[in-house]
Formats: sequence, C-alpha cells, structure tokens
Amino acid sequence: MATPTTLPATFVAGDVLTAAQMNDLRGAFRVLQVVSTLKSDTFSTTSTSFVDVTGLSVTITPSATASKVLVLVQVNSGMSGDITNYLQLVRDSTAIDIGAASGGSPLASISTAMFGGTWQSLLTTPGVLTFLDSPATTSATTYKIQQKVNTGTGYVNRTGRDNGSTDARTASTITVMEISA
Repeated sequence: MATPTTLPATFVAGDVLTAAQMNDLRGAFRVLQVVSTLKSDTFSTTSTSFVDVTGLSVTITPSATASKVLVLVQVNSGMSGDITNYLQLVRDSTAIDIGAASGGSPLASISTAMFGGTWQSLLTTPGVLTFLDSPATTSATTYKIQQKVNTGTGYVNRTGRDNGSTDARTASTITVMEISA
C-alpha cells in the first residue's frame, strides 16, 4: 500500500490535493483484514507461571512488513479465594503490552484481584486491552492470551463458585486487524 508521503506537512485554506496525493491518501491507514476468535467455554489454572488460555488465540498473516496490527481483547476472568489473577498478551512467543519491571513486581497486560470475603467467587471481572503492534513480518503471526495466578485458582468465562442456577457464564474475544502503513 502507498503511504501519504507526498502530502504537504501542513495545509492552509485553499490548498488542493493533486490526483497523486489523493491516491496515496486512499491507500493509507486502511483496515486490510480482520480475524477474530470467540471463546465461549471455560478455562481454569492454578499455575503460578503463564500458561496459554486454550481457545483464546488468533492468527493473522500481514500482507506487508510495514503493516500495523491492532489487537483488541476482551476477557472475563473469575477467581476462587483471595488471589491475584494475571493475564498477558503474547505475539507468537513474546509477551507484549506488559508493564515495566520494578522491584520484582509481576508483569502483565491485565491484572485483577479479589480479597476479603466469599463474594469474590460470585463475580467475573472484564479485562479489556487495545494494543497497536508492529510485527514487521509477512509470516503467519499468532496473538494469544496467557494466564497465571499468585495462589488459588483463576478462571476464564466463569465465576469461582460457578453455581449453575445463578452464576453467569460469559464469553471472551480476541480480534486482530491489519492496518496498512
């Protein structure tokens, strides 16, 4: 795709774009493809190291190395006990969109915690993230969510209690869009 490099840096009243400039502008910053996955079943882990959330991954093959990939994630997590639940976004095998290291604090894309009573097992917490990635490849690229806990059990798409008559089951999604340069 063309990029709008022929466009003026600034515009003033009365400026008119040439046909070549208009064509460059039409080819830039477009959504070229969209790939999405919906996870409607549940997942649980007691792992204190990140593990893949099964079914919450998506693969896209960018058409150009200059393309950006816009990643949109919505994941519902539940917990059992007084715990912290960590989720991270991973491109292939590299964690992306995580916090900066500081004094041994755990790094994650999304972190939820519940403390102080049995009510926490009745809830799911929505985690949402948006990240603009620059994978710089035309090879198939997989984006996925991983989860870990500090103690207890963490869940995706269900509450900690998971009472079939009152506790909601939810769904989570991951969507990626290739954006032309």
